[in-house]
Amino acid sequence: MLSKTEKYYLHPHKTTKYKKMIKLQVIGNLGKDALVNNVNGKSVINFNVAHTERFKDAQGNQKDRTTWVDCSYWTDRVAVAPYLKKGTQVYVEGTPDVRSYTTADGRNGASLTLRITSVQLLGAKPGGTTAPDQSAGASYAPSSSSPAGDDSPVDDLPF
Repeated sequence: MLSKTEKYYLHPHKTTKYKKMIKLQVIGNLGKDALVNNVNGKSVINFNVAHTERFKDAQGNQKDRTTWVDCSYWTDRVAVAPYLKKGTQVYVEGTPDVRSYTTADGRNGASLTLRITSVQLLGAKPGGTTAPDQSAGASYAPSSSSPAGDDSPVDDLPF
């Protein structure tokens, strides 16, 4: 018997089972330092990511729209947590969950929560540091950024 999330798709030579899936990818900056919690014996790293999109309105004025994403990373790899500092640019991937709520004054709202399956450190906010000790946990260290004031792209290709 198939569950509501499973479907069989016909193939000329075989029947294949596919499950439905939604995956969300976000690149943005951390809004505050990550917190490591222990829930029922499992480790979870909680943080939030801000993605700002620039666009022009109908009058041609430059506008910014920021989307905040609350992230929960259930993992035993908590060594990455010291590098998840406010302002750090990250790439996160996971499954989304939209939660609706009502505020104290009666307004309806919604929040986007992401259950992280993958996280990559992309770099620090210009002029900032991402970890108290850059020598520890080299596999999680962010890539180095170009010197301050130099807006030219970095070309590190060997050819």
